[in-house]
Amino acid sequence: MSILREVSENQESEFLEEFAIDVLTGLSKTEKKLSTKYFYDDRGSDLFQKITQHGDYYLTRTEFEILLQSGSKLASLISHEEIDIIELGAGDGHKSELVIDAFLKEDRKVNYFPIDISAQALKQMQAHITHKSNLSVHGIVADYLEGLKFLKQKSKRRKLVLFLGSNIGNFDRAQSESFLRQLWKHLDNDDYLLIGFDLKKDVEKLHAAYNDSSGYTRDFNLNLLDRINRELGGNFNKEKFQHVGVFNPKLGAMESYLLPKEKQEVYIEELEHLFEFEAYEPLHLEYSFKYSKEDIERTCQHTGFKLKEHFIDKEELFIDSLWQVVKR
Repeated sequence: MSILREVSENQESEFLEEFAIDVLTGLSKTEKKLSTKYFYDDRGSDLFQKITQHGDYYLTRTEFEILLQSGSKLASLISHEEIDIIELGAGDGHKSELVIDAFLKEDRKVNYFPIDISAQALKQMQAHITHKSNLSVHGIVADYLEGLKFLKQKSKRRKLVLFLGSNIGNFDRAQSESFLRQLWKHLDNDDYLLIGFDLKKDVEKLHAAYNDSSGYTRDFNLNLLDRINRELGGNFNKEKFQHVGVFNPKLGAMESYLLPKEKQEVYIEELEHLFEFEAYEPLHLEYSFKYSKEDIERTCQHTGFKLKEHFIDKEELFIDSLWQVVKR
């Protein structure tokens, strides 16, 4: 795998500054919060892979089954002889390979462009995306929209964007529509998007998935405090925080928090600021919004796409939905 775009020293400096500003902004709010975009350093990426392989976490294996069963139909719906498959947040690549193989079996030429903010995640992915005839692989170290903008300047071929794993659920309804509109802007008429949605379901199943029995989700969330300590000079003691994952039925979303076990102060050297935490004051980390079929179809219509096909598992836990870009 070649890397088309790597992070330069200047970009690393800009990223660190953005990280610092976002932490300052989030921890200065009345209701403290941190952004999910900073979960995925090398340690975070490794922990997330462990979460996805855990028995309590149904999402990854369910989506894998959907793609395994639906790959040939997906390839038949997109009949171009050569296609660019672009993945936003590639993970370890084992789901991506199912999609790629479906096109290769139809004797198509595939150019695969995984985009991830973590260079380590792209390195892990190489173990799963093996060299094959008619396949070229080019990694891009960038955030999603920056990577798409870069690719639009490089290629005018038909594109299929993969946004799998219910990543869209990390945005609230307004944010998701804004993000999808921006994604639409960076694509051409008749390009495609295959997007994963976790469906609304029994709360006990949701709770188990976001509070796995091995504690990987807990460690994944607490790792964000380690990252602040390491990169911004913080002095968080993660032993003084606990992870909580709860379902909010009014929002229709799982929510993740870190709770301070006692009143404490945390100094962050890069920010030159001391933050006070009350005992059990919630530090919000993540939403994971759940969708109905009607929610998905409404979102598709509102963001400039047209629905081509729903791919769904037999238990109706998850949907991978194929949308097509419409520009006039």
